[in-house]
Amino acid sequence: MIQVHDGRPSPLGASVEPDGVNFSVFSRSAEAVQLALYDGVGDPEPRQLISLDPSRHRTYHYWHVFVPGLGPGQLYAFRAHGSFDPARGHRFDPTKTLLDPYGRAVAVPSEYRRAEAVRSGPNDQFAFKSVVADPSSYDWEGDGPLRRPFTQTVIYEMHVRGFTANANSGIDPAKRGTYAGVIEKIPYLQELGFTAVELMPVFQFDAQDAPAGLTNYWGYAPVSFFAPHSGYASVDDPLRVLDEFRDMVKALHRAGIEVILDVVYNHTAEAGEAGPTISFRGLENPTYYILDDGCRYANYSGTGNTLNANRPVVRRMILDSLHYWVEHMHVDGFRFDLASVLSRDEEGRPLPNPPILWDIESDPVLAGTKLIAEAWDAAGLYQVGNFVGDSWKEWNGRFRDDVRAFVRGEPGKVRALADRLLGSPDMYSKQPREPERSINFVTSHDGFTLNDLVSYDHKHNEANLEGNRDGMNDNVSWNCGVEGPTDDPAIEYLRDRQIRNLLAITILSLGAPMLLMGDEVRRTQGGDNNAYCQDNEISWFDWDAVESHADLIRFVRLLISVRSLRESVATDQHLTLAELLERAQVRLHGITPGSPDLSYHSRSLALSASNLSGDPLMYFALSAYWEPLRFQLPDAPEWAESGWCRVVDTSLSPPDDIVLPTEAPPVKASHYDVRPRSIVVLFATSGPRSAS
Repeated sequence: MIQVHDGRPSPLGASVEPDGVNFSVFSRSAEAVQLALYDGVGDPEPRQLISLDPSRHRTYHYWHVFVPGLGPGQLYAFRAHGSFDPARGHRFDPTKTLLDPYGRAVAVPSEYRRAEAVRSGPNDQFAFKSVVADPSSYDWEGDGPLRRPFTQTVIYEMHVRGFTANANSGIDPAKRGTYAGVIEKIPYLQELGFTAVELMPVFQFDAQDAPAGLTNYWGYAPVSFFAPHSGYASVDDPLRVLDEFRDMVKALHRAGIEVILDVVYNHTAEAGEAGPTISFRGLENPTYYILDDGCRYANYSGTGNTLNANRPVVRRMILDSLHYWVEHMHVDGFRFDLASVLSRDEEGRPLPNPPILWDIESDPVLAGTKLIAEAWDAAGLYQVGNFVGDSWKEWNGRFRDDVRAFVRGEPGKVRALADRLLGSPDMYSKQPREPERSINFVTSHDGFTLNDLVSYDHKHNEANLEGNRDGMNDNVSWNCGVEGPTDDPAIEYLRDRQIRNLLAITILSLGAPMLLMGDEVRRTQGGDNNAYCQDNEISWFDWDAVESHADLIRFVRLLISVRSLRESVATDQHLTLAELLERAQVRLHGITPGSPDLSYHSRSLALSASNLSGDPLMYFALSAYWEPLRFQLPDAPEWAESGWCRVVDTSLSPPDDIVLPTEAPPVKASHYDVRPRSIVVLFATSGPRSAS
């Protein structure tokens, strides 16, 4: 029998010390707490069960104990005793094996069964276990967050497993779908020019939180806010999982690529009333979750429960989690899933100044860390354009919808398009904020891929086993004349052009662009717009497409290069959106210079902009009309020896669809004929050019 000591309430979690480990966990309402120690992750019962004496092992609402002789690698869990009284919000079940909310590593038994955490009775053999870890033991070799300015940031939204899981990835089978696999493909990301990867959830999640027979692939089902997902590692040792994740971060940093985590602080995998007891529910249910009328789970997340983010204990946990990922895992930023949930108070009402959001905003540890909000939630709270704070950036859902609508040819969208191209001043000029407050995207994990956006009018989610009822019904998509794949060359030509149109708008508009993994190779999900449960080739990156769509990869790479030439990007001027638009002398045009047609029936727009020194630099013509349009060009500057030069024309076949400004052929006429549903970008630069 191990002789234990009183221990300390701080820090929370399992803390390694020279002669043992201190454990501390919060539970206000528990009548008794036990620490369970295991030899193996699938053990049917603990090696030792240590009962904590409230007179020795409880300080305020914190239960703590020091166990000599333990160290990193020790498996453990908690059991909490108390009343099972859902009417008062309490759901204690002393038979359940509970994860440490502050556990730094998680072990998953090979026979993990989510259902066993729902049924009555012990579930030790089938439950997650926390693992003692010493986060200070890793050698970072001088690594640190990159602190790249947002003006120079181009984001690639990526799924760790999906990026390399496919057999055609060409890497060691043991590394496919892992953090180590990402390292193997860093040169691909470098070649394209991406400066940041936004990783879909890597917190340990419950892969069984999905319809029977399917897998929770996306990972929006967290069970721990501190531990990296063990299923994305090429090793079985939970401690080496931490090292493999950090190896990936370090390797990406060496390549100049930042790591942004898609974090889920709005709900957990414990779901609603009929959900499993994994951790928070069994330790202190009414503290961790928002409960309606004291008993039922509020569902602002759309997943069955909602974290009580502005409750002091939960606020502290979220901040501690963010600190951990920055200080010990060296991540560069966070994208907050359903961030508007974090603005709700303990009864679910929106707050004008949410404490947790201001905690994050003003925290010195997080100063300089990228903070991106998905500024809405599943219950209708939509805060795009007015999310709280001075440094938060926002996924611009209006950019997505307005650009999609314009490109597919909807009327009444030209005025909105002008705003989206210019950093959404209709939304963001009320405050003196930078243009990059807007994260510009037309596709993300949630919805159609770029290929499917131009190939399907309707979702096709039958593989999700929900009768095609899940996912969005209105995708603002257009199939270009045929639903799904086609051999018709005319339709394929149109789809290619539409894809290039959407990419050009996304990457060249003011704001920070984000592309979805695989859009650069026309990755398809067969029309599935909610592939959260498809851990298979429906969701995985198809590496054969890198060769078959090399021209589109080249288009993306050169677009990013063209974007980087903008003076506001290259020199990081720290200008507000209003200042930049004024200094760049942005002018809107129609088919005639200075006369934009913003009427309901218009489907075309042009604009010109100067560099920050005042010289005209770029002319951008966009047409969603189905007939050719002749645009009269504004005068090129006198210093541009060759006048306007064609950099992009999405109607042309590769390699003429895009060239660098230094190689661009001059436009000899005073006009440019823009072909149907096409985008043209002209540059004025000094020095001679090749003949057209």
